[in-house]
Amino acid sequence: MKQPLTLAQWLSAPRPTETPIAWQEQHTWTLGHLRADVARLIAELQPLPGERWALCLENSYLFIVALLATLHAGKTPVIPGHSRASLLNEQRALFDGVLSDSALDWPGPQHRVGSTMCASAAHFSFPAIPPEAHVELFTSGSTGQPKRILKSIHALDREAALLSTRFAERLTGSRVVASVVPQHLYGLTFRIFLPMALGLPLHASLIHYAEQLAALDHQHRYAFISSPAFLKRLDPRLTPPPLALLLSAGGALPWRDAAQAAEWLKVWPDEIYGSTETGVIAWRYRQQEAASWLPFPGVHFSAEDGALRLFSPLIADASGHVIDDILHFDPDGRFHLTGRRGRIVKIEEKRISLQEVERRLLALEDIRDAAALPLTRGGRQCVGVLLVLNDDARQRWQNGSAKALELAWRRALRPWLEPVAVPRYWRVMDDIPVNSMNKRVYAQLQELFHETP
Repeated sequence: MKQPLTLAQWLSAPRPTETPIAWQEQHTWTLGHLRADVARLIAELQPLPGERWALCLENSYLFIVALLATLHAGKTPVIPGHSRASLLNEQRALFDGVLSDSALDWPGPQHRVGSTMCASAAHFSFPAIPPEAHVELFTSGSTGQPKRILKSIHALDREAALLSTRFAERLTGSRVVASVVPQHLYGLTFRIFLPMALGLPLHASLIHYAEQLAALDHQHRYAFISSPAFLKRLDPRLTPPPLALLLSAGGALPWRDAAQAAEWLKVWPDEIYGSTETGVIAWRYRQQEAASWLPFPGVHFSAEDGALRLFSPLIADASGHVIDDILHFDPDGRFHLTGRRGRIVKIEEKRISLQEVERRLLALEDIRDAAALPLTRGGRQCVGVLLVLNDDARQRWQNGSAKALELAWRRALRPWLEPVAVPRYWRVMDDIPVNSMNKRVYAQLQELFHETP
């Protein structure tokens, strides 16, 4: 395997200027385009006041232009995780200005990023990236309040190199497409850093629908960077593109969805376990329901006060990071995810695992997805659940059999759960809502249980 490129080498490594970087529909941006566009943006950014610039770009090629230009200009790229003007205004203390590829209704400093669409063979000399350079990411967590996380460029390069040892051989000759945005670490790592490190062309547009995936040029092979939320919505009536790799992260991928995706796309999914704070932690190739997770090289755990402290070459802090997940380890060091510490609630003096409630619900034939939440009604706590049903059960629910279904589900749960853990309130939905990181924000899901007169 050839040595993956670091970010500092994306522009300077000796490669032909016609090397493809990204494409969108019939247009391809080359290394010549990238060098010219970055040089132009550096010249525009350097005289501007403000050191911290928010990257709010939908086009992934222009995102790369903005990322490189801010770093080479000695400024700090801030990735707020969205491009919504109202939130940007609320969070304006987090950055000095915005770089965008479309006009935003935001009153602060804003600079449009574009491409000359003109490749240049000229030699460009780019300012060195400071050794302390980093990217600022924000994650909402469970409260909705933005939490700032600093990622050094060195750590992001190291993560891409670590992933290269796992996936480079399978990715050879592929193009990278994605249904996840680069405004969060999963998309930033796999949609931007990994293809740039390996010299693979990447799709500048986001895949929103299965129809867009099916419409890709079938003359090429692809790596599809996706999420459980997208893989649940595949349409097996379409003709799938040829895939070299199917990757899922950002949340648990139910076995039923994994199997259906593999049947349609003709490749079993690879799954990544990690977080914004830690980077990638472990990997598994999902050919069976109970597949265990294999930690990446250098990752290990230490038990601490009923929790686990994670140590990783991607975590700068030598003291590691305490994780909220509950892991069950096999003798060979692999592990299974069995729940989250933060999802234990007390109801009538009983410790109730909401994760366990969800697991028992998912074992029922009628239920495709479930989210359990603690509710308070009349001063008493109880459990409410959001459900996604299969077609037959949904039709029965809509045809007036809701109460009968609820009784049947309660009856099926009683042998497994404490009486106070059996859900009292039920909501049926088309999909469980997730945030832009494809994660459930349980505090927001509780709003769906607001009482109606």
